[in-house]
Amino acid sequence: MKHNEKIANDASNVSIETTLQPSLSQVLAQTVKTGIIKSNLIPMWAGLALALYKTQSGLLDYAWAILLATLGSACVIGAAGAFNNVYDRDIDAIMPRTKERPTVTGKMTVKNTMALGIILLIIGLVALFFASPLAALLGALGVFLYVFPYTMWSKRYTIYNTEIGSLSGAVPPLIGWAVVSSDLTHPAILGLFGVMVIWQMPHFYAIAIRKHADYEAARIPMLPVAKGLKRTYYQTNFYLIILILLSFLFGSLSVGIMLVALILSIAWLVMSIYGYHKSQDQVKWATKMFVFSLMHMTILFSTIIIYCVVGVVFKLY
Repeated sequence: MKHNEKIANDASNVSIETTLQPSLSQVLAQTVKTGIIKSNLIPMWAGLALALYKTQSGLLDYAWAILLATLGSACVIGAAGAFNNVYDRDIDAIMPRTKERPTVTGKMTVKNTMALGIILLIIGLVALFFASPLAALLGALGVFLYVFPYTMWSKRYTIYNTEIGSLSGAVPPLIGWAVVSSDLTHPAILGLFGVMVIWQMPHFYAIAIRKHADYEAARIPMLPVAKGLKRTYYQTNFYLIILILLSFLFGSLSVGIMLVALILSIAWLVMSIYGYHKSQDQVKWATKMFVFSLMHMTILFSTIIIYCVVGVVFKLY
């Protein structure tokens, strides 16, 4: 009986361990950071929708290019995530929120991760090229900015790592726009690019406050870690004021989009000032700022996509 019990217990333990083991698809998803891919496809579609509205082009005329741009963008973003995981595996092992990444646990070797990144990069750039050569060029630029100036240089050595990293994070709307239009000087796309650049500072400062201990342990000089909360508060408000000013660039294409961007940005600044002075809990303030940053992005980009697509359909038909 005892022998049978031991066999049963061993079998049960093996079953539990097997259940807890992530599948290959889960490991690959963690390696390429599918959450980041999804969140970056939205601004890419927003840039594309803006260009369709500006040129009054039909959706069906660009259906194939839209599919290629979506595939290509997803692949190049995933490639950047894979390269980042390889380079950052030492500091990822220190922080609780990243210590289970496959490149840290060994579920993905450096060799396999690099191979995956290179394959995704090639597929992504080819897909973007057939959508638009300019989109492919911008995709390559985005990966370069994320891997070299941000991951390999600024992230570990300067408090301006967020500003430098924000440049690569703002490339997706440019890619979307380039699928339809080669005019990167139009105020509307400059506004969208600017919003994407500036939005990232309050967003990532809030994350850094909430995960202060993680960044401090990994010796990553995020602004709240290196300079404290007061400096972060003032710098956050400075960027929110710039965000308000950038809203007016959308007025060249749509007063409606401009008003949505303006209201959201003003509300964010008011919430920042009011929340900071009302609450003595810096993590609580940062959490509210983080949540609102997600709302800001979701509402603004959803508005742009819906407004532009509906505008194109009604004007053409």
